[in-house]
Amino acid sequence: MSTTANTAQREYWNTIAGPRWVGLEGFVERRVQAVNDLLLICSGVAAGERVLEVGCGTGAFTVPLAEAVGEHGEVLGADISAAMLASARKRLVEARLRNVTLTEADAQTHEFEPDRFGLIASRFGVMFFADPRAAFANLLRATRPGGRLCFACWGPLEANRHWLIPYEVALRHLGPPAPKPPRAPGPMAFADPDYVRSFLGSAGFEAIEMHRETPDVFASTPQEEAEHACIMGPSGRLIDEKRPDDATRQTIRREIEDAFAAHLRDGNTRLPSTCAVRRRRFSSGCKSRPATAPAGSNRSRHGGDEMSEAFG
Repeated sequence: MSTTANTAQREYWNTIAGPRWVGLEGFVERRVQAVNDLLLICSGVAAGERVLEVGCGTGAFTVPLAEAVGEHGEVLGADISAAMLASARKRLVEARLRNVTLTEADAQTHEFEPDRFGLIASRFGVMFFADPRAAFANLLRATRPGGRLCFACWGPLEANRHWLIPYEVALRHLGPPAPKPPRAPGPMAFADPDYVRSFLGSAGFEAIEMHRETPDVFASTPQEEAEHACIMGPSGRLIDEKRPDDATRQTIRREIEDAFAAHLRDGNTRLPSTCAVRRRRFSSGCKSRPATAPAGSNRSRHGGDEMSEAFG
């Protein structure tokens, strides 16, 4: 196992968030299926490619990636959570896929094979790095010339109704969370596009463009949404921090359920979300290197490089 720079996140995803996520039995994955579809299109994943998936979690995006690259391609899924990787292994067995390898690793420091992957992809798995610049510089070294980087990350809380609705209920009963750095590792750490542009540029990426879209989150029943919101997402974290008594917790759950019920239409609930899908294509035969790359490494020309970012 590689050196870990994200000790707090490793503990959180192995003792709290990871087991909770697995216990929800695919609930989260079903909600964000539209993001899977968006990433597959934006990444341009092709048959025969080698793909590194960062923060592969329970394997919900790993499976379509592996199916897309086919038997002559390969996917390496890396995650910091042992619990989620165990769930991913079960998913891969059920899908009868043999072109996937899973590894428990901190992608910020893990020594991936240099210049190996044609695509580095992630669905909501890259916002938890202690040092994003160092993490993406490390990932850059693993990408072959002509390869791509494509990842999805959440936009701001106010642009994600599926999170804002329960958070406002919890906030009303519990008060605001303790102050924390605005870009501390977490689901919305990359909500500021200027910040993302800055650390990607510092890591060695160039020519960034951004486009905004809003895929729907397919919410479940109001009851299931309320249960989920009490243990996951911004509302779940606020409840964990404040540790309300059982009566207050039940009041919050009931009010969240009522709030989601107001959005129920014809038995379904769809809520707009804002996430960012960032794609980076390296020019053929060369790629830029971060300033901390080993001596003797080459920097690419600006010409021919392409980076597009689509906000979804």
